[in-house]
Amino acid sequence: MKSRMLVGLGLAFVAVAAVVAAEGIKLEGVNCVVAASKPAKEANAVAYKGGKVFFCCMNCPKAFSADTAKFAAKANAQLIATGQAKQAKCPLSGGALDTATKITVAGADVCFCCEKCQAKAKEAKDQVEFLFNDKAFEKAGYTVGK
Repeated sequence: MKSRMLVGLGLAFVAVAAVVAAEGIKLEGVNCVVAASKPAKEANAVAYKGGKVFFCCMNCPKAFSADTAKFAAKANAQLIATGQAKQAKCPLSGGALDTATKITVAGADVCFCCEKCQAKAKEAKDQVEFLFNDKAFEKAGYTVGK
């Protein structure tokens, strides 16, 4: 009888832990890094820069792994949009952030040091590539999973 109760409590603990872990990353409104028009699913994830990127199916991670550089900006944007990456500096200048300059691009909130940098971002033809390429991601001092 006691062993059944212990097993039951153990299973309940595992279920609660799984729910808590799943709540950390919200995929609502987040699309696949490869097939950008399709919703990402939690079951289709791979490790990336200390976090996870999510895909619509298990074929997309193969395309991503074959040419990670091609999808880096979208993957970086997804890390931010899912709350796995935190911004420390302006992605254009590397300067201190002014929260009054915040804009949302591809579901990711981005702040800048000034309105001039914000205007450049708003005018960019491909905002995702402009703001989330590896160089901008590094300049913005994003930390993943910390």
